[in-house]
Amino acid sequence: MSDIDLPPRLTALTFHGPLSEARAARLTQRLTRTSPATVIDIGCGWGELMLRVLDAAPGATGLGIDVNVDDLARGRGNAEARGLADRAEFVEESASGTTRGPADLVLCLGASHALSDAAPPHHTAAALRALRSLVTPGGRVLLGEGFWQRTPTVAELAAMWPDASAGEYHDLAGLVDISIDAGFRPVWIETANNDEWEEFESGYQSDLEEWLSVNGDQPVAAESRERVDTHRATWLSGYRGVLGLAYLTLAPVG
Repeated sequence: MSDIDLPPRLTALTFHGPLSEARAARLTQRLTRTSPATVIDIGCGWGELMLRVLDAAPGATGLGIDVNVDDLARGRGNAEARGLADRAEFVEESASGTTRGPADLVLCLGASHALSDAAPPHHTAAALRALRSLVTPGGRVLLGEGFWQRTPTVAELAAMWPDASAGEYHDLAGLVDISIDAGFRPVWIETANNDEWEEFESGYQSDLEEWLSVNGDQPVAAESRERVDTHRATWLSGYRGVLGLAYLTLAPVG
Protein backbone atom coordinates (compact mmCIF):
# COMPACT_ATOMS: atom_id res chain seq x y z
CA MET A 1 0.00 0.00 0.00
CA SER A 2 1.43 3.39 -0.95
CA ASP A 3 1.54 6.37 1.39
CA ILE A 4 -1.14 8.12 -0.65
CA ASP A 5 -3.61 5.39 0.37
CA LEU A 6 -3.09 6.06 4.08
CA PRO A 7 -4.92 8.66 6.19
CA PRO A 8 -2.74 11.61 7.26
CA ARG A 9 -1.73 11.87 10.90
CA LEU A 10 -2.19 14.87 13.19
CA THR A 11 -1.30 17.54 10.64
CA ALA A 12 -4.09 19.80 12.01
CA LEU A 13 -2.41 19.96 15.42
CA THR A 14 0.29 22.42 16.45
CA PHE A 15 0.63 20.87 19.92
CA HIS A 16 -0.10 17.26 20.79
CA GLY A 17 -2.37 18.26 23.66
CA PRO A 18 -4.94 20.86 24.77
CA LEU A 19 -2.63 23.86 24.61
CA SER A 20 -3.57 27.18 23.01
CA GLU A 21 -1.22 29.61 21.32
CA ALA A 22 -1.89 32.14 24.08
CA ARG A 23 -1.04 29.72 26.88
CA ALA A 24 2.02 28.44 25.02
CA ALA A 25 3.29 32.02 24.73
CA ARG A 26 2.77 32.62 28.46
CA LEU A 27 4.46 29.35 29.36
CA THR A 28 7.42 30.10 27.11
CA GLN A 29 7.85 33.53 28.66
CA ARG A 30 7.63 32.16 32.20
CA LEU A 31 9.94 29.21 31.59
CA THR A 32 12.67 31.31 30.03
CA ARG A 33 12.82 33.84 32.87
CA THR A 34 15.39 31.61 34.58
CA SER A 35 17.54 31.63 31.40
CA PRO A 36 17.75 27.85 30.92
CA ALA A 37 20.85 26.68 29.05
CA THR A 38 19.67 23.07 28.71
CA VAL A 39 16.20 21.67 28.05
CA ILE A 40 14.94 18.08 28.08
CA ASP A 41 11.51 17.21 26.70
CA ILE A 42 10.24 13.85 27.96
CA GLY A 43 7.85 12.10 25.55
CA CYS A 44 8.41 15.08 23.29
CA GLY A 45 6.42 14.05 20.21
CA TRP A 46 7.46 16.70 17.73
CA GLY A 47 8.63 18.99 20.54
CA GLU A 48 6.76 22.15 19.58
CA LEU A 49 6.96 23.80 23.00
CA MET A 50 10.63 22.88 23.35
CA LEU A 51 11.39 24.55 20.02
CA ARG A 52 9.57 27.71 21.14
CA VAL A 53 11.59 27.77 24.34
CA LEU A 54 14.82 27.41 22.37
CA ASP A 55 13.76 30.20 20.06
CA ALA A 56 13.14 32.44 23.08
CA ALA A 57 16.35 31.41 24.89
CA PRO A 58 19.26 32.06 22.51
CA GLY A 59 22.12 29.67 23.10
CA ALA A 60 20.04 27.08 24.93
CA THR A 61 20.14 23.49 23.68
CA GLY A 62 17.27 21.03 23.76
CA LEU A 63 16.92 17.26 23.75
CA GLY A 64 13.61 15.61 22.87
CA ILE A 65 13.07 11.97 23.83
CA ASP A 66 10.31 9.84 22.32
CA VAL A 67 9.72 6.44 20.75
CA ASN A 68 7.52 7.59 17.85
CA VAL A 69 9.76 7.91 14.80
CA ASP A 70 7.22 9.88 12.76
CA ASP A 71 6.81 12.51 15.47
CA LEU A 72 10.57 12.77 15.91
CA ALA A 73 11.04 13.27 12.19
CA ARG A 74 8.44 16.04 12.26
CA GLY A 75 10.29 17.69 15.14
CA ARG A 76 13.62 17.53 13.30
CA GLY A 77 12.01 19.05 10.23
CA ASN A 78 10.47 21.87 12.26
CA ALA A 79 13.80 22.55 13.95
CA GLU A 80 15.54 22.73 10.58
CA ALA A 81 12.91 25.09 9.17
CA ARG A 82 13.35 27.46 12.14
CA GLY A 83 17.13 27.44 12.12
CA LEU A 84 17.28 25.48 15.36
CA ALA A 85 18.70 22.19 14.09
CA ASP A 86 22.09 22.86 15.68
CA ARG A 87 20.48 23.39 19.09
CA ALA A 88 17.67 20.79 19.06
CA GLU A 89 18.28 17.05 19.12
CA PHE A 90 15.51 14.45 18.84
CA VAL A 91 16.37 10.91 19.94
CA GLU A 92 14.39 7.69 19.64
CA GLU A 93 14.60 5.98 23.00
CA SER A 94 12.62 5.21 26.12
CA ALA A 95 12.65 7.83 28.86
CA SER A 96 12.28 5.20 31.58
CA GLY A 97 15.40 5.30 33.72
CA THR A 98 17.00 7.91 31.47
CA THR A 99 20.37 9.32 32.47
CA ARG A 100 20.17 12.20 29.99
CA GLY A 101 19.84 14.89 32.66
CA PRO A 102 20.10 16.97 34.62
CA ALA A 103 18.80 19.98 32.68
CA ASP A 104 17.79 23.50 33.62
CA LEU A 105 14.29 22.97 32.22
CA VAL A 106 12.47 19.66 31.95
CA LEU A 107 9.23 19.41 30.00
CA CYS A 108 6.88 16.47 30.52
CA LEU A 109 3.56 17.16 28.84
CA GLY A 110 1.11 14.29 29.03
CA ALA A 111 4.02 11.87 29.19
CA SER A 112 4.42 10.87 32.84
CA HIS A 113 3.70 7.27 31.79
CA ALA A 114 7.03 7.34 29.90
CA LEU A 115 8.89 7.67 33.21
CA SER A 116 7.23 4.91 35.22
CA ASP A 117 5.74 1.46 34.77
CA ALA A 118 3.64 1.85 37.93
CA ALA A 119 -0.13 1.50 37.56
CA PRO A 120 -2.21 4.70 37.57
CA PRO A 121 -2.42 6.83 39.61
CA HIS A 122 0.84 5.77 41.29
CA HIS A 123 2.81 6.37 38.10
CA THR A 124 2.41 10.14 38.59
CA ALA A 125 4.26 10.19 41.91
CA ALA A 126 6.97 7.94 40.47
CA ALA A 127 7.30 10.22 37.44
CA LEU A 128 7.60 13.28 39.68
CA ARG A 129 10.43 11.65 41.61
CA ALA A 130 12.18 10.93 38.31
CA LEU A 131 11.65 14.52 37.17
CA ARG A 132 13.11 15.79 40.44
CA SER A 133 16.32 13.91 39.65
CA LEU A 134 16.44 15.31 36.11
CA VAL A 135 16.30 19.05 36.93
CA THR A 136 19.22 21.19 38.06
CA PRO A 137 19.10 23.25 41.28
CA GLY A 138 17.24 26.48 40.50
CA GLY A 139 15.77 24.95 37.36
CA ARG A 140 12.15 24.33 36.44
CA VAL A 141 9.91 21.41 35.51
CA LEU A 142 6.76 21.86 33.48
CA LEU A 143 4.44 18.95 34.12
CA GLY A 144 1.32 18.51 32.01
CA GLU A 145 -0.76 15.89 33.79
CA GLY A 146 -4.32 14.64 33.74
CA PHE A 147 -6.65 15.01 36.73
CA TRP A 148 -10.33 14.51 37.43
CA GLN A 149 -12.24 17.79 37.39
CA ARG A 150 -14.96 15.90 39.23
CA THR A 151 -15.64 12.28 40.05
CA PRO A 152 -16.82 10.55 36.86
CA THR A 153 -20.17 8.79 36.88
CA VAL A 154 -20.54 5.08 36.21
CA ALA A 155 -21.96 5.86 32.75
CA GLU A 156 -19.07 8.19 31.92
CA LEU A 157 -16.50 5.61 33.00
CA ALA A 158 -18.24 2.99 30.85
CA ALA A 159 -17.90 5.29 27.84
CA MET A 160 -14.17 5.88 28.38
CA TRP A 161 -11.25 3.58 27.63
CA PRO A 162 -11.29 -0.07 28.77
CA ASP A 163 -11.02 -0.54 32.54
CA ALA A 164 -11.33 3.19 33.25
CA SER A 165 -11.80 3.81 36.98
CA ALA A 166 -12.47 6.72 39.29
CA GLY A 167 -9.18 5.97 41.03
CA GLU A 168 -7.14 6.37 37.87
CA TYR A 169 -6.39 10.07 38.38
CA HIS A 170 -5.94 12.45 41.28
CA ASP A 171 -7.98 15.61 41.61
CA LEU A 172 -6.10 18.88 41.13
CA ALA A 173 -5.38 19.39 44.82
CA GLY A 174 -4.07 15.84 45.10
CA LEU A 175 -1.86 16.30 42.06
CA VAL A 176 -0.32 19.44 43.55
CA ASP A 177 0.18 17.67 46.88
CA ILE A 178 2.16 14.81 45.35
CA SER A 179 4.26 17.33 43.44
CA ILE A 180 5.19 18.92 46.76
CA ASP A 181 5.86 15.50 48.28
CA ALA A 182 8.27 14.78 45.41
CA GLY A 183 10.40 17.79 46.33
CA PHE A 184 8.91 20.69 44.38
CA ARG A 185 7.16 23.96 45.03
CA PRO A 186 4.32 24.73 42.60
CA VAL A 187 5.23 28.21 41.37
CA TRP A 188 2.35 28.29 38.86
CA ILE A 189 -0.82 26.21 38.60
CA GLU A 190 -3.08 26.37 35.55
CA THR A 191 -5.42 24.07 33.69
CA ALA A 192 -6.52 23.61 30.09
CA ASN A 193 -9.91 25.19 29.39
CA ASN A 194 -12.82 23.87 27.34
CA ASP A 195 -11.76 25.74 24.20
CA GLU A 196 -8.30 24.19 24.35
CA TRP A 197 -9.75 20.71 24.80
CA GLU A 198 -12.16 21.14 21.90
CA GLU A 199 -9.42 22.53 19.65
CA PHE A 200 -7.23 19.56 20.50
CA GLU A 201 -9.87 16.85 20.18
CA SER A 202 -11.24 18.25 16.91
CA GLY A 203 -7.73 18.66 15.52
CA TYR A 204 -6.81 15.16 16.66
CA GLN A 205 -9.59 13.71 14.51
CA SER A 206 -9.79 16.29 11.73
CA ASP A 207 -7.30 14.76 9.28
CA LEU A 208 -8.95 11.38 9.46
CA GLU A 209 -12.49 12.76 9.21
CA GLU A 210 -11.52 14.79 6.13
CA TRP A 211 -9.88 11.74 4.59
CA LEU A 212 -12.88 9.50 5.29
CA SER A 213 -15.25 11.99 3.66
CA VAL A 214 -13.62 11.34 0.27
CA ASN A 215 -11.93 7.96 0.72
CA GLY A 216 -14.70 5.79 2.12
CA ASP A 217 -13.94 3.02 -0.37
CA GLN A 218 -10.25 2.68 0.52
CA PRO A 219 -9.17 -0.67 2.02
CA VAL A 220 -8.30 0.91 5.39
CA ALA A 221 -11.46 3.04 5.56
CA ALA A 222 -13.56 0.69 7.69
CA GLU A 223 -10.85 0.28 10.30
CA SER A 224 -10.11 4.01 10.28
CA ARG A 225 -13.79 4.89 10.61
CA GLU A 226 -14.23 2.56 13.57
CA ARG A 227 -11.16 4.00 15.27
CA VAL A 228 -12.18 7.64 14.91
CA ASP A 229 -15.82 6.94 15.82
CA THR A 230 -14.71 5.13 18.97
CA HIS A 231 -12.39 7.95 19.99
CA ARG A 232 -15.06 10.60 19.41
CA ALA A 233 -17.58 8.68 21.51
CA THR A 234 -15.01 8.21 24.26
CA TRP A 235 -14.44 11.95 24.35
CA LEU A 236 -18.01 13.25 23.97
CA SER A 237 -19.78 10.65 26.14
CA GLY A 238 -16.92 9.84 28.48
CA TYR A 239 -14.26 12.32 29.57
CA ARG A 240 -15.43 15.63 28.08
CA GLY A 241 -15.74 18.06 31.01
CA VAL A 242 -14.54 15.36 33.40
CA LEU A 243 -10.88 14.81 32.61
CA GLY A 244 -8.72 17.90 32.97
CA LEU A 245 -5.12 18.65 32.16
CA ALA A 246 -3.02 20.64 34.60
CA TYR A 247 0.09 22.57 33.66
CA LEU A 248 2.25 22.79 36.77
CA THR A 249 5.40 24.91 36.72
CA LEU A 250 7.51 23.34 39.46
CA ALA A 251 10.65 24.58 41.19
CA PRO A 252 12.86 21.98 42.92
CA VAL A 253 13.40 22.49 46.62
CA GLY A 254 16.96 22.83 47.87
